[in-house]
Amino acid sequence: MKNSKNTAQYPELAEAFKGIKHYFIYAGLFSAAVNILMLTPVLYMLQVYDRVVSSGSLSTLTMLTLLMVAMMMAMGGFEWVRSMILISASNRIDKDLRKRVFNATFKHALLSGGTGSSQPLSDLTSLRQFLTGNGLFAFFDAPWFPIYVGIMFLFHPWFGIVAIFAGIVMVVLAIINEKVTTRKLKDANTQSSHLNAQVNGSIRNAEVIAAMGMSENIRQRQEAQSDEVLIMQTDASRWAGALTSASKTFRLVVQSLILGLGAFLALRQEISPGMMIAGSLLLGRALAPIDLLVGTWKGFSVARAQYERLGELLNNVPPAPESMSLPAPTGQVSLEQVTVVPPGSRTPVVRGVSLDLTSGEALGIVGPSASGKSSLARAILGIWPSAAGKVRLDGADVSAWNREELGPYIGYLPQDIELFSGSISENICRFGDIDPDKIVTAAKLAGVHELILHLPNGYDTIIGGSGGILSGGQRQRIGLARAVYNNPRLLVLDEPNSNLDDQGERELVSAMQRIKQAGCTVIVISHRTMILHSMDKLLVMKEGAPVSFGPKDQILASLMAPSGAQRAAN
Repeated sequence: MKNSKNTAQYPELAEAFKGIKHYFIYAGLFSAAVNILMLTPVLYMLQVYDRVVSSGSLSTLTMLTLLMVAMMMAMGGFEWVRSMILISASNRIDKDLRKRVFNATFKHALLSGGTGSSQPLSDLTSLRQFLTGNGLFAFFDAPWFPIYVGIMFLFHPWFGIVAIFAGIVMVVLAIINEKVTTRKLKDANTQSSHLNAQVNGSIRNAEVIAAMGMSENIRQRQEAQSDEVLIMQTDASRWAGALTSASKTFRLVVQSLILGLGAFLALRQEISPGMMIAGSLLLGRALAPIDLLVGTWKGFSVARAQYERLGELLNNVPPAPESMSLPAPTGQVSLEQVTVVPPGSRTPVVRGVSLDLTSGEALGIVGPSASGKSSLARAILGIWPSAAGKVRLDGADVSAWNREELGPYIGYLPQDIELFSGSISENICRFGDIDPDKIVTAAKLAGVHELILHLPNGYDTIIGGSGGILSGGQRQRIGLARAVYNNPRLLVLDEPNSNLDDQGERELVSAMQRIKQAGCTVIVISHRTMILHSMDKLLVMKEGAPVSFGPKDQILASLMAPSGAQRAAN
């Protein structure tokens, strides 16, 4: 699985596996001990037939039996140690890659516009489990095939020839299994991942689907895709099953035939009766790892696909470079001819936006739908990189900030409110250390404190990802409390009043005033005019380009004029 090609293609992943190479060396050493001790039953059988039966010595039988039991117990201990070594290797690879894969998965979701999935984390878990499976044990045992064959040559040349022939046939079956099933399984797993993403999307939008009677159409569409996955998986499994059965049957037939060959040679006095039985046992032991490899080749194919997907992810999303810590921001924002292209697209949705905001100023961004307002907000926050121009926070490129250090100074309320599974207090404090005073302050600032107190368990009320018992307006206010938690220096609100009534909007306006007085720079995207009156500056956008920017009163006056109103409507 980890060859020179993969090492060159996926250097970061190969380096992680290189870090556990010593585990595999120790596992190989214990595998050597296990395979040497595997000769114990063969030698025991040989001695019993050739010495004990012919001599009738009970003392010899007793000593041989005791020695055999001791050796087999030692072999069991070595096998257990080998298992523990591989378990430690799998845990090490998981610990070494877990954080990196999580960050890469998260960043990939950002760069793909939120269309990423948790597949890489599942791939890492499955790859870790593969390292402790039977397939890898067979991988360690298969190289001992030539040694067993050499011992069979010592018994009789025909034994060795039969063993070589049987080994070649089973290797050919393994290669055929690889050629036939790998591509089919890879395509099936890719299609299955896409299907799972669609199913998860359907579950998240269950209310919309139920309300508009779309469930049957959605089910039929997903069922058709499930049938495609099922056909591919069934085809691959059918071939794998047929080849596995052929390999097992062939092994059993050859073991029986070599017993017959041994009897023929024994009748001709070329070998002893003990060698006849021992040869059959030895051939079964020699072919068992190859047979297991054929049977578990599906696992190898799946593991290789998982390895490649992880390698491609880590290549496509390199780790963030180390950056020097910067002083805490004050909230000064400047945009220099910023152009924004959504991830996965080549068409700019924002072009040539320039503006300056001092600490504590409030900017309202208005414009018709699809004018690039939300995309501009993502660029200001550094979620989407700007294709041209610069977004600066306190004079530094926003992308140069360490996200973990900058995060506590940023507040963001997106248009689609997402709360997370946990208590309300945990959601407000962003799942950091719970500070009751700061949580209550943020809730009061967002005008949601009294509402929370009336919930069954107050701030300890558990909610799901969709908000559970909360209405849209309540989710929005808790999201606002999360955004203003711990007095951020930059607050970006995308349609914060979309789910609020007039009273709720008035409370929001009051909250904006208090936030501004605390020195926070506020950027609000809204279509409703009440909150815009609390802004200091306005930016009007249309078709991704700035139409006008300046003091609130000046821009509102131009919008209220007939020509301005007509332009805004267009």
